[in-house]
Amino acid sequence: MKPSRPDAKPLSSHALSTGGVKSATAIALLVVLVAAAAVCSLMFGVRSISASDALGALTGSTSTAAEAAAAVRIPRTALAMSVGAALAAAGTTLQAVTRNPLADPGIFGILAGAALAVSVSMAFTGMSRPAPTMAVAIVGAFAAAAFVYAVGSLGRGGATPLKLALSGAATAAALSSLTNAVILPREDVMDRFRFWQIGSVGGAEWSTLAAAAPLLVTGAVIVWLSASGLNALALGDEAAAGLGVPVGRTRLLAVVGAVILCGTAVAVAGPIGFIGLIVPHTLRLLLGTDHTLLVPASFLGGAVILTAADTLGRVVGRPSEIAVGIITPLLGAPLFIWLAKRAKGGGL
Repeated sequence: MKPSRPDAKPLSSHALSTGGVKSATAIALLVVLVAAAAVCSLMFGVRSISASDALGALTGSTSTAAEAAAAVRIPRTALAMSVGAALAAAGTTLQAVTRNPLADPGIFGILAGAALAVSVSMAFTGMSRPAPTMAVAIVGAFAAAAFVYAVGSLGRGGATPLKLALSGAATAAALSSLTNAVILPREDVMDRFRFWQIGSVGGAEWSTLAAAAPLLVTGAVIVWLSASGLNALALGDEAAAGLGVPVGRTRLLAVVGAVILCGTAVAVAGPIGFIGLIVPHTLRLLLGTDHTLLVPASFLGGAVILTAADTLGRVVGRPSEIAVGIITPLLGAPLFIWLAKRAKGGGL
C-alpha cells in the first residue's frame, strides 16, 4: 500500500473551504436578489412610486404613497415570496425523491388535485375562509400524490421515474377536466374561481398570510430536515440503505413536506405552474446537487422568481395587470427549452 501523500489533508481542507465559500456566496447573492425583488415589487405597479416611498412603507412613513404601498403591496409581496418559495422547494424535493428531473407539482398532478378539492368546496359548500380552504387543498394534494404513486407503481419495475411522470401527467389532465365540470355549471362561483384558477397574488391580505404561515413553516421545516437524506436517495435506495438512511421514512417525510407546501400555495394563490420546475433546474446548474444547499437556495430562488414575475405582470399590463399565473409559463417555457438544449441530450 502506498503511503498517503503528506499534502492530502491540506488539499481536502482547501476543497471543503472552497465549497463552503461558494455556498455562502450563493446564499448571500440570493438574499440580495430577494431584497431587490421586494423593493421593486413595492415600487412598480399600475402606479409606480419612488424608492424612498417604497422604503418608507417598510419604516412606517405617513406619506400617502407609502401608506398605499404598505396597505396593498407589502402583503402582496409577502404572499408572492411565500408562494414562490413553497413551490420551488417542493419541486426540488419531488425531483430528488423520484430521481426524475421532470418532477414538478404541476406535472405530478399535485396542483390539479388541490385545485379540484378547492373547486368542489367552492361550488358545493361556498367555502371561502383561508384556513378551511387550505385544509381542503392539502387533502386534495395528498390524494392526488397518492393516486399518482399508486398508478405509477403498477406493472413490472414498480414506480419508475418515467411511469410516475406519465401517470402524473394523465392524472393532472383528468383532474383539470373534473374541475371544469364542477365549476362551469355554477355561474355563481365561476367568476371567483376563474380569477383564482389562473394563479394570482393580487388582493393579498394579512389575514390570508397569517392563516398560511403555520402550514408553510411546517412544510418548510419538514423539507429542510429531509435535505441530507435526499442526497443519499440520489445514490439509489440500496446505497442509501447501506449508509444507514431509512429510505421509506425519508421519502415519505419529504413528500409530506412538499405536499403541504403545494397545497397551501394553491389555496392562497391558485395553481401557478413552472416555478417548481424551472427554479430547481437553474439552481442545480449553478450550485450542484447538494440538497443541503439546494433546498434553502430554492426557497430564496422561488421567492425571487415569482415576485419578479408578479411585478412584471403589473408593469406590462398597465393600466390593468397580467396575472402571475400567465407570466410564469411565458418566462418558464423558453428557459426550460434553453436548459434542455444546454443538457445536449445528456439528461437535465
